[in-house]
Amino acid sequence: MANHKILLKPGKEQSVKRLHPWVFSGAIKSSCQDIHEGDVVDVYSADNKFLATGHYQIGSIAVRILSFEQVNIDIDFWKMRIQLAYNFRKDSGLTDDPITNVYRLINAEGDGLPGLIADYYNGTIVLQIHSIGIFHARDHLAEAFRHVLDSRLKAVYDKSELTIPFKSGLRTKNSYIYGHPESNVVIENGLKFSVDWEHGQKTGFFIDQRDNRKLILKYSDNRKVLNLFGYTGAFSVYAIQGRASKVVTIDSSKQALELAKINVNLNFDDTSQCEFINNDVFDYLNNSMNTFDLVIVDPPAFAKHQNVLNNALQAYKRINAKVIEQINPGGIIFTFSCSQVVSKEDFQRAIFVAAANTGRTVRVLHKLTQPADHPFSIYHPEGEYLKGLVLHVE
Repeated sequence: MANHKILLKPGKEQSVKRLHPWVFSGAIKSSCQDIHEGDVVDVYSADNKFLATGHYQIGSIAVRILSFEQVNIDIDFWKMRIQLAYNFRKDSGLTDDPITNVYRLINAEGDGLPGLIADYYNGTIVLQIHSIGIFHARDHLAEAFRHVLDSRLKAVYDKSELTIPFKSGLRTKNSYIYGHPESNVVIENGLKFSVDWEHGQKTGFFIDQRDNRKLILKYSDNRKVLNLFGYTGAFSVYAIQGRASKVVTIDSSKQALELAKINVNLNFDDTSQCEFINNDVFDYLNNSMNTFDLVIVDPPAFAKHQNVLNNALQAYKRINAKVIEQINPGGIIFTFSCSQVVSKEDFQRAIFVAAANTGRTVRVLHKLTQPADHPFSIYHPEGEYLKGLVLHVE
């Protein structure tokens, strides 16, 4: 069966020719009348030259491109793409790392599979699907994962209930689409973590902070550490491993803090230096009399859409100014933004304003980003969503 055809307006083919993986609805001149969301489409220029094949969807991004060559989007295609992604992680040393068995296997556009996130947790793959086309391919994807991972794969869990595009009208429930997990405990850099992928945020664990968490080890020794938006306590575990004298974990979710306690106890017999506080971060900072030597500021995405960007930047300024103001002299701050719509320049400018408002001397020690298993295409800079700074405050 032939793919549906989409014809672009004159001059609108340039971004596709530059290998950007999105076609916006405003660039389309015409398309078939019977096209449905999730259908595979071929994109042509105004002069009828083939450009790309992808999934059609309703919204401003009308086509998410799967290939810039004419290929059949069948089981062999999915096997090929997943094998390439696996080989990339293997070359990065992640698939056979004796002290890490958790990594991102598919990072959407970064692996040529827009709309698909697949995280590997010690034998279980957790999917988050963001397009109807990818959702319709779930069975092929599960088969392809089994083909590539073989005995390393025990289960595939589809956690797309809240990520499937709302306008599609499709309603799905989170469920296992293959096998059963053997364990929900993973190892990262030799440390153990219990992951609740069925109920936790995203796929259950923020794998993208792996390298940044490891850097905490360098700065924790004999410091009082405050982990804001601590979630399941991963940064706290690393701080304890780095011989912090005190570690306070703050989160507004009681459920997350309970898992944070479990993760600390998985790794250490003596947890007397740990404190877990169920509170709003802003309320805690406004009312706390404690001072700290190292503070981690890793909030959820303050801005998921461009129309709330300014509010997000104000929130980054407010919380970072408070932390810079309160931290002990010689203190270290790890501060992050995971909002895709917040650029590196916007984020750094927000931190600059926050620091300037305190009048303290602040130096940048490190600029941080996402690890190798969260690659982004050079043709799709929007994929570089995680940005961070390590600051020294006099």
